[in-house]
Amino acid sequence: MSLIGTAFLGGCVDLASSGFLRSALPTEKKEPGLEGMQLVDLTDAVARKVMAAKTKVLFSEAFGNTPVKVERVGPGDVLEVNIWEAPPATLFNSTAIDPKLGAVTSKVTIIPDQVVSNDGTILVPFAGPIRCDGRSLAEIEGEIADKLKGKANQPQVLVRLVANYSSKVTIVGEVARSTLMPLTPRGERLLDAIAAAGGVKQPINKTTIQISRNRNVFSMPLESIVKDPRQNIPLYPGDVITALYQPFSFTAFGATGKNEEIPFETQGITLAQGLARAGGLLDQRADASAVFLFRFEPLELMTWPHQPVMVTLDGRVPVIYRVDLKNPATFFVAQNFPMNDKDLIYVANASAAELQKFLNLVFSMIYPIAATRTVFQ
Repeated sequence: MSLIGTAFLGGCVDLASSGFLRSALPTEKKEPGLEGMQLVDLTDAVARKVMAAKTKVLFSEAFGNTPVKVERVGPGDVLEVNIWEAPPATLFNSTAIDPKLGAVTSKVTIIPDQVVSNDGTILVPFAGPIRCDGRSLAEIEGEIADKLKGKANQPQVLVRLVANYSSKVTIVGEVARSTLMPLTPRGERLLDAIAAAGGVKQPINKTTIQISRNRNVFSMPLESIVKDPRQNIPLYPGDVITALYQPFSFTAFGATGKNEEIPFETQGITLAQGLARAGGLLDQRADASAVFLFRFEPLELMTWPHQPVMVTLDGRVPVIYRVDLKNPATFFVAQNFPMNDKDLIYVANASAAELQKFLNLVFSMIYPIAATRTVFQ
């Protein structure tokens, strides 16, 4: 028993631990010990600020749901011009005798394929340069017919889009095949483009879709787009659609059921879900009032309690959110507080758990000695 007394009285036994006690974390009064980190108690007000900052703009809000109403021509497109002239033809050799009817009929004159130039025009014989850029096929037909009036006998014009190179969207990233998809008057939508690219290569719950349009860039989880038809927005010429593989994860340490990196979906999970996926708190070890969430936050998120604020090179602040799960109100906050990619959850050990470790150490030292004495008696 003298060994026990020595251990207790000496007070110098260093116990192994899976982490620190709550008392080991610097408090607000020990500001220098924080070394630039912000220690913030997780309350409803704090959670609301974080959720407001994480609110993402929906595709339907950013780009709207108005489709392109008419087909527009642009530089690089290839057009075929067909001209009919009523008999007797005065400009184009476009009449023929129908052997069955024995009458003169109109025959189409086909102008060789025309590529819309960089200045947005094509050249039609006897009509001259025709402006095409940004116009519909019907508008181009009307201008050609107007310029041929007085030269051709009752001209009728039909313009056909042979190759569409200007009204296309680009699909790249984690898709089966990157491709350019032409847009038609049908009004293709976002999921049409993904299907045209052969679908995504990764699970939809780990894939984010990014759309770039006129210098505006927004992204959404593919799973959210599939579930909400409003986000399957109409596409516009020049859109760039990128499928991104984003395997989000957080890491759990301390007195939890799992000490490992845990993946989660791009749609996101809450702190309560994260703790559940980590196996919850261990009853015999955890201090429920000392759950900590480590992450980096934007500088402008809130007025930080510890001044001056240490900021990383990319403008983020190291933050420790302290979560007191002994307070019932905190459970409601945890159900709405969003997890971020690369978050770290730590559950501190309770003081009783450290005492139990000490007793286990003492007994492990006494029992071998007692057994040895029994053998020699």
